[in-house]
Amino acid sequence: MSDTYAQVMRSAQRSGAPVFDDAVAAFRSGLDLVGDDVTIEDVPPPKRLAPHATAIAATAHRDGDEVATGRLVLLFDPDGNDGWAGMFRLVAYVHAEIEPEVAADPLLGEVGWTWLTEALDTYTPGYAAESGTVTRVITEGFGAKEEDLPLTGFELRASWSPEGSDLTDCDLGAHVLAWYACLRAAAGLEPLGTRSLPGPTGPGPTGPGLSGRGPTGGSLPHDPDRHGQRYR
Repeated sequence: MSDTYAQVMRSAQRSGAPVFDDAVAAFRSGLDLVGDDVTIEDVPPPKRLAPHATAIAATAHRDGDEVATGRLVLLFDPDGNDGWAGMFRLVAYVHAEIEPEVAADPLLGEVGWTWLTEALDTYTPGYAAESGTVTRVITEGFGAKEEDLPLTGFELRASWSPEGSDLTDCDLGAHVLAWYACLRAAAGLEPLGTRSLPGPTGPGPTGPGLSGRGPTGGSLPHDPDRHGQRYR
């Protein structure tokens, strides 16, 4: 367990809602498999989306450089919420820098969404009411920054509800692990428990091209035994 994760655990505060406190403990258990190339920190959760919430942020590094960032929020409303399919909702964000030719690939949105859904299929017992967007980001400099090279990025925003009749069935830690696997895919880092395989379109700044539809160009399989480690 990393020092960062220990700091996150120490910073957690009791909410006064026993079910949510247990949910937070289950949620954070998914951080046990976070590697040294990704740092996790506790961040303030949004206050208006649900009566109870907790949030974490991640920064992924490769060769000492920051290559991706992400956030994951767990929401809890004991009265439920329209569109949630339950009392819990997970809200995720992933951002990664990518090459301009990758940003121009018409399959970027579909593949980026697949990174998340295949991770959820692989690691979690079930999910429902998923929704989200994939955005191509172009950053251009002007004025004193007009000579800076344009930067292109990938952003995924998504939310979904864990399926299950109780916290054990929901396995919130597994949903954290799925988000973490998606972050690694966007960052071009090796998949959990495997060595990366080069993608057919060749490596870019965040790993090989898109056609592999999985972390670093290799397919993220539905069969967890082929994928290596599985949290559960």
